[in-house]
Amino acid sequence: MAPSFDHLPDPEEDEYDEEELDFSDLHQRYEVQLEQGLDTFVVIDGLPEVTEETRPKLIKFLLRKLNAVGRTREDSIYMPIGEDGKSNKFAFVEYSTAAEAVAACKALDQVQLDKKHQLRVNKLTDIERFGREGRVDEQYTPPKMDAFSEKEHLRSWLADPSGRGRDQFVMYKDDRVAVYWNSEKDAPESIVDRQHWTESFVQWSPQGTYLTSMHQQGVQLWGGPSWTRQKRFAHPFVNLVDFSPGEKYLTTWSNRPILIPEEGHPALSVDDDGKNYVIWDIETGKPLRSFANIELPSNSTDEAGQPIKRKIIWPAFKWSSDDKYVARLTQGTAISVYELPNMVLLDKTTIKIEGVMDFEWAPATPHRDGVKTYEQLLCYWTPEIGSNPAKVGLMSIPSKEVVRTMNLFSVTDAKLHWQSDASYLCVKVDRHSKSKKSLATSLEIFRVREKGVPVEVVDSIKDTVINFAWEPKGDRFVIITTAEVVAPSAVPPKTSVSFYCPEKVKGPGVGNFKHIRTYDKKNSNGIYWSPKGRFVIVATVHSQQSYDMEFFDMDFEGGEKPESEKDLTANLQLMNTADHYGVTDIDWDPTGRFVATSASIWKHAMENGYHLYDFKGEQLREEPVEKFKQWLWRPRPPTLLTKEEQKQTRKNLREFSKIFEQEDADRYASADLAVVEHRRRLLDEWMAWRASVEEEVEEEREARGLPQDPIEGLIKKTDESEDQVIEEIVEEIVEESEEIMP
Repeated sequence: MAPSFDHLPDPEEDEYDEEELDFSDLHQRYEVQLEQGLDTFVVIDGLPEVTEETRPKLIKFLLRKLNAVGRTREDSIYMPIGEDGKSNKFAFVEYSTAAEAVAACKALDQVQLDKKHQLRVNKLTDIERFGREGRVDEQYTPPKMDAFSEKEHLRSWLADPSGRGRDQFVMYKDDRVAVYWNSEKDAPESIVDRQHWTESFVQWSPQGTYLTSMHQQGVQLWGGPSWTRQKRFAHPFVNLVDFSPGEKYLTTWSNRPILIPEEGHPALSVDDDGKNYVIWDIETGKPLRSFANIELPSNSTDEAGQPIKRKIIWPAFKWSSDDKYVARLTQGTAISVYELPNMVLLDKTTIKIEGVMDFEWAPATPHRDGVKTYEQLLCYWTPEIGSNPAKVGLMSIPSKEVVRTMNLFSVTDAKLHWQSDASYLCVKVDRHSKSKKSLATSLEIFRVREKGVPVEVVDSIKDTVINFAWEPKGDRFVIITTAEVVAPSAVPPKTSVSFYCPEKVKGPGVGNFKHIRTYDKKNSNGIYWSPKGRFVIVATVHSQQSYDMEFFDMDFEGGEKPESEKDLTANLQLMNTADHYGVTDIDWDPTGRFVATSASIWKHAMENGYHLYDFKGEQLREEPVEKFKQWLWRPRPPTLLTKEEQKQTRKNLREFSKIFEQEDADRYASADLAVVEHRRRLLDEWMAWRASVEEEVEEEREARGLPQDPIEGLIKKTDESEDQVIEEIVEEIVEESEEIMP
């Protein structure tokens, strides 16, 4: 049986019968049959109509595209002419090998020949097989249209039925996956809870439309109010997945190369055999292209002469912000940029960059000053090679024009950090001394939207920067530095946390970046900005010795600024501190109102569970969870409001706040009233029970001839007895002394 998702049990069903599953249609559709002598032929449809005289001209024009993916000749192209002297708008082409024919189908299918004609390219063996097996009728019959059935709205969760604008999160514990509404201080409200929903982990798509589950047979996407399966991608033994920013495409990767069985595969073909990566179209569920792992040369060794172990770089394929391009790095030689959805190389060639170590796409369309044409930006860096310096480059796609470069010296390593709006690019450069015994860091900040892309250097940092994070939708950043050598298994090093922001300037421009304040003698290693900016948590994670969290406000409203910070665009304030033993993950909700900290059993087995805080650092909930694995907030899609509407909303925020505060007060008052009524009902029930018991006791005493009130009888008996004299002796010590005798 070909691998398929269909033999996975549905989480909503208690019983599962494998015999009910029928894959005959998939076997028939994807059956692999090679026919000798015809597997080098392709059929090209969608050609313009030509005559006998103009046919040679079209063939020569067509050859340019055909020879870009293989080898063919003019006499290997047969273009039939009808009885009316005009062509039938298709042609047969013979390539040198079957592999070239397959490549032509992938590269040329749906390619625009001109404004009016789009090529459709198929293997001749496929057309022959479909026709021979009766799948293509000689006489055309219109397709049968299925009756319309309304589908669930995949973003219905944005209309919270409670009207409170709550967010959802998914929790993975033991073998159960559950989705909840966040209810602040109260216990979360369960939406769906299923056993064995995933085999390894769960993951949200970038805009929260789908919940991803991982299985031995591949990936499944779930969504809608009833949490039904929306999509499936059959990649056997899949290990990792990555979505494009707009949720149009999906990359899957398996450490095991794909093995296509003889009976075929429900989605992949023999061309995908031996590959590790598959890029899918989410809407159609079809694979666009597959790739193998990039292997290091067999003789690759480190400085000590030891063989280099290949590490998976994830994501291996990086997406442009608008889903139009995806790129892959061949470290040391080139960057390959592919156009979507055809997955063909941009300009049919890779971008050769000697020594290239890493690259990153701009996370948003840059809108550079003076540039009116469409572009996406990517940055890359190369190390020092011979006498050539290290270099950082900024490249415009699709033109491949390098719009800015910068030379660097004495470079040990570099990291590329884009700001969320693509207004800035920070290159964190670790430089070594002449003796190479010590490191120091400088920050090279590219002002992308300013004319000429000027670069500002922040080089007053004496120690090594181990963490850097831009403020989302802002122009401030936080760094963590250390003077110690950082070893992965050692005790967390002593660190310092520094805050930076631009200085105030007149007009719309942004001033130079200035240091605000530094907090020393820390063990912090993580920086977690609110997705809305302004608030930031600096914490120590993945440590059993330290687990502190500090909540900062960069625009504190209240208190006077220190004199040294008067000219800065920030008012830094430490709002609160907290600790969570063994914390491994810190996650802000998409609105920036709440923060979840968690300790996962994947890292350690001590005090697993989660804490919930508000943005000020006040703890709302603490819940130990046995075998806790994951907590993930459900992302939200970009707002539909215009910038003007957002500005107007912020302007009237105080008025909106009054409404929400009154709703909260009414809700809490209603909750308090419900508690009082519950207690009153319990008291009434207890009083009624006591009255019934007293009545039973009275009846029993009457039946036994006992007085109705035993206390009254006891008092009467005491009054009738003789008087008793009670003598009380009290001893009192007036003075006490101690004397030692000789």
